[in-house]
Amino acid sequence: MKIKYPVPKAKGLDNTVNLLNEGFMFITSRRLELESDVFETRLLGKKAVCMAGEEAVEKFYDNELFVRKNAVPGVIAKSLLGEGVHGMDGEAHRHRKRMFLSMMTPERIEDMKDIALQELDKKAKLWEKRSRTVIYDDIREVLVRSGCRWAGVPLKEEEASQRTREMGMMVDSFGSLSRMKEGKKARKSQEEWLAGIVRQVRKGKLQPAEHTALYIISHFRDENGKRLSASEAAVEVNNAVRPLLATGYFIVFGCLALHEFPEIREKLAADENGFSQMFAQEVRRYYPFAPAMAAKVKKTFTWHDYHFKKDQLVVLDFFGTNRHPDSWSNPDTFYPERFIDWKGSPFSFVPQGGGDHYAGHRCAGEWLTVIVMRAFFKYFTTHLSYEVPEQNLAWSLSRVPTIPKSGFVITNVKRLHASPEKLEKDEASQTVIKS
Repeated sequence: MKIKYPVPKAKGLDNTVNLLNEGFMFITSRRLELESDVFETRLLGKKAVCMAGEEAVEKFYDNELFVRKNAVPGVIAKSLLGEGVHGMDGEAHRHRKRMFLSMMTPERIEDMKDIALQELDKKAKLWEKRSRTVIYDDIREVLVRSGCRWAGVPLKEEEASQRTREMGMMVDSFGSLSRMKEGKKARKSQEEWLAGIVRQVRKGKLQPAEHTALYIISHFRDENGKRLSASEAAVEVNNAVRPLLATGYFIVFGCLALHEFPEIREKLAADENGFSQMFAQEVRRYYPFAPAMAAKVKKTFTWHDYHFKKDQLVVLDFFGTNRHPDSWSNPDTFYPERFIDWKGSPFSFVPQGGGDHYAGHRCAGEWLTVIVMRAFFKYFTTHLSYEVPEQNLAWSLSRVPTIPKSGFVITNVKRLHASPEKLEKDEASQTVIKS
């Protein structure tokens, strides 16, 4: 880790607008310019510290030193995250996190994979009849349908398009002020819908299976033994399903990688030594999704001779950490084999947060993301043939979240002996590696 002393300051009276305009490269470009993995700036009119790298991540996820409450600007919280587990700390957070982790048993993770493959195969039948398909658009609907089935949330056929659009707007909202406003409206609609479903469960009009997220959250009691209000429960049901939408961005980028590196297709189809796991992890490392995360200093402390003051805003660079040369050789090269027998630190690989799943703020839905990615990538290489026509596949590091401009278009789709029963059999050997 490289730190200049004294810690340098980024140019500009306030860099909030630059942060929004530059996206993923805001912190990284200044780290390179200032030759320091830690630097000061001003955001939202207040002094802030930006940092990156494995050592910085480990410090950032120390719950004795940092808190999440009120760290993320309210407009982002109200559009993307909601006022649930993401903004909690201490025992309240640990208690709520245990609720989410109780949903992530090996059996339930396998259930998600099987459900998602069934929904993907249904959608692929429609692709065969179309002249062209935009993967980004359709994969989101596949994932919303899959997430609702897995969570026990009833999704009427006539509602699927609306709920997909709204959930997509929420996930797509955190990169610009205009999209944040739309995301806030979408969240309000989603939570009203889910709150009504929670009330039906509590009245006995709807009886989801006991292992589902809807059942668990509807009957959950907080650390004080108090049942969540219907609106609070709706936020957490949304938090159980919504992270799966991040998978959609990674799946589109995975399709792009298969197109740009066609030699990988055979390796992925054969899946020797768990190559699908390596490929999924490299997609998550190489292609960006979340640029950064914010926290506030819980108590004054000194680290590397820098004085962190209580309530100071600290922003951690996810994108720069996933490509930090201290942790990754040739970080700007797409190379799945770097994950062979990978035993790296949970602080150097942070596509969906860092640290410990159980005690910290690392996303519990990460396991679902990885297993669905593995299954979908194998489906695309072993159960599907298609062509990739000429299109604009460029993606911008200034847009957050980013995606190829065309959404990745495919044509002439053909399914290859892809029944749900065969898919489940073919995927049965996949395991979840918790990294």
